[in-house]
Amino acid sequence: MSSPDAVDALFVDFGHALRAGGLSIGTDDLLTFCSGVAELDVTDLMDVYWAGRATLVRRREHVPIYNEIFQRFFFDHGAAGSAELKKVMRSSSNAGATIEIPNTEEGLPGEISPDEVKLGYVASTSEIYRHKAFADCSDAELRQLRRLMSRMRVTPPKRRTHRMTRSRKPALLDMRRMVRDSMRALGEPRELAFRKRKEKLRPLVLILDVSGSMADYSRNLLQFAYSARRANAKVDVFCFGTRLTRVTRSLDRRSPDDAMRLAGESVLDWDGGTRIGDSLKTFTRQARRSRLGRGAIVVICSDGLDRGDPQALAESMESLSRIAHRVIWVNPHRGDAVVYVPASLGMIVADPFIDEVHSGHNLASLERLADRLAKVG
Repeated sequence: MSSPDAVDALFVDFGHALRAGGLSIGTDDLLTFCSGVAELDVTDLMDVYWAGRATLVRRREHVPIYNEIFQRFFFDHGAAGSAELKKVMRSSSNAGATIEIPNTEEGLPGEISPDEVKLGYVASTSEIYRHKAFADCSDAELRQLRRLMSRMRVTPPKRRTHRMTRSRKPALLDMRRMVRDSMRALGEPRELAFRKRKEKLRPLVLILDVSGSMADYSRNLLQFAYSARRANAKVDVFCFGTRLTRVTRSLDRRSPDDAMRLAGESVLDWDGGTRIGDSLKTFTRQARRSRLGRGAIVVICSDGLDRGDPQALAESMESLSRIAHRVIWVNPHRGDAVVYVPASLGMIVADPFIDEVHSGHNLASLERLADRLAKVG
């Protein structure tokens, strides 16, 4: 299985191939190219192509050389490319340059060994990363997963408000506007006017369990919360072990590493015990005072291994279900099971008040959760 260091070495070899082909490429150019590719999806050859065009090609007459070496380095050795990339390479080449793009739709000739595939293993490895549990990943694999997760966009769903706005499509008749327009025209009726309800994003609240039993998943779930907070300001994030801590302000950082560090410093009971009922009781008490979470989608990420009083958890979940629009529980121990049967005492107590149960044990499950959050009605 490849690692991020192997991927960087692959692109450095591509820079050396360009240098051998006659392009003037320095070490700083290679560093800029690798830094740019690190922010992109390396499984998309279009992103890799344009990153190299922007950082490694300085003169227009070098474009055909770059195209030819790019084709030979990535395509001729078994890595399948997109039709869009082939079209771009043809259009960007000079008329005199001859670039033979292989027709991947008809299949590649001959038998391809794994050593001959250069960029193909990157795509397969990323797919493996998406379906591999966080608890089974190495540190290098977790870094790659967090890089993929940083590009995730978690958008809360929209809800209709009581305020009205104009509508071009046939909806409710705007009688007040029609009367005003007819009065300006001396009583003559004019065009029909319509109105509709305004829409705004529904608040999203993420409550993350950072106790010792969630050590294999808490850092990645916090990265998921960071992506949600970066995508929209109507996202609040809390962490709890034995007590509840709000980390929304700590996640308002451009760098995810700085955000994770500040959040970890603000949570004093990280990797400690678990008191879900007491933490949710603190949240509902704050919600009554500041309307926090009222009408929101509340996502609780925990394995349900509660050391507190089960009666306190039941009362807190009942209060939370009355405040929130939807209560979604993310339990990494669910895995990929189609039908989930709660096993821990905390999950059994909270189950009557939960609307949906999802898994957050790998990147693919978090991507499905993000899609689901955008569609919750």
